Amino acid sequence: MSAEAPATGTLFAALYGTQAQHPWHDPENDAYQLFHQRSLAMGWLDVLWGMNDAGSEHPRRALGDPELVAWFQVEAAVASGERSLPVRPFLVCAGSVVERIGAGDVRAVQLLLPVGAIDVASRPAYAPVPSMLTREWFRAGDPTVRTPVEVTVGSGRDEVIGELPRHLAGLEQDVFTLRSYSPGGTSPEPPFDDTFWSGPPRHTLTLRGDLADWSYDAVGWLGETLAETAARLGARAPLLVTVTRTT
Repeated sequence: MSAEAPATGTLFAALYGTQAQHPWHDPENDAYQLFHQRSLAMGWLDVLWGMNDAGSEHPRRALGDPELVAWFQVEAAVASGERSLPVRPFLVCAGSVVERIGAGDVRAVQLLLPVGAIDVASRPAYAPVPSMLTREWFRAGDPTVRTPVEVTVGSGRDEVIGELPRHLAGLEQDVFTLRSYSPGGTSPEPPFDDTFWSGPPRHTLTLRGDLADWSYDAVGWLGETLAETAARLGARAPLLVTVTRTT
């Protein structure tokens, strides 16, 4: 029997923290319009993803959850060969939109990663985890800005995520240095219900470590690496990942 062919999948990001809109911001240029314009300008639209939706309202925010700044949703193309799931450009684009709208402080990034859109069989031998090809970019950065983070990873049905810490520790990289991990964990209520993905997250773990810096670039790299590692382990269900700055 042949393996299930990879398919496009929903890539989602929710940014939590605080924001004060710029006095000159035109409300007509909302998160959707700006994200569309920015991804088109960068040559990413209809190449890395197809535009789907964006906004700032949280219909399911639970008491005690952090404030939502904005959310973004695209349909990611199949990631094959040495090309990663496009989490980094997706988050960089989202960050540009948030900064265009107002000044703020994003403290947590929540991602829905469509692991099923990763074509593991097409990975070349030199790049089983393609995000590793770009780790030198972060080594060239300022080592004094390393940031402690807590990463909650939830899978709808794939138990293999329990193997993630061991496989992450085996990667030759220091973009994210794992200090400890434990089963379970909590994260903000995502702005969608369980019918949107393979939820609820029946298998959850929490990773604690240090990230090269607190940036959309670094968080995106971590998201790509988690998705690619889970796919190598055989996961096919989406991962719900929340990266929180703990300083």
